[in-house]
Amino acid sequence: MLAAPPVRALDAVEVPSGQDVVLSEVLIDDSPGEIWVRFRFVAPGIAREGGSVGHDAAAGDIDDLCATYALPYLEREGIEAARVVISLADRELPFGSADPEATQYFEAYRPDDGQCIWEGF
Repeated sequence: MLAAPPVRALDAVEVPSGQDVVLSEVLIDDSPGEIWVRFRFVAPGIAREGGSVGHDAAAGDIDDLCATYALPYLEREGIEAARVVISLADRELPFGSADPEATQYFEAYRPDDGQCIWEGF
C-alpha cells in the first residue's frame, strides 16, 4: 500500500439513502500492478441487526460515493487510478480483516471520462 493524500477521516458524507456514512480511510494500492484507490466508509445503517438500509439502497449509495466523492478526490489530488473500490461496513474494521458479525459491501469501478464504470467481478 502507498500513502494516501490526507483525508479528514470520520467526516460525514451525504448519500441518497440518507443513512449516516463517514469516511474511515483512503488507501492507495499498487500491488495489483496498477493503482487502485480504496475508499472505506462506515455505515451503521447497513447492519443486519438494527440497520434500516437494505442492499439496494446501499448499492445506490456506493455508486453515488464513487461519482460524488471518489472522482473529485482523485482529481483534486492528481491521482490517476485504474480502479476505485468503494466499501461500506457497519463498523470500523482493519483493512483486510474478516468479521463474521460485520455487514460489508464492496464495489469496484473504472474511472473513465469523469464517470464511474462498474467493474463486476
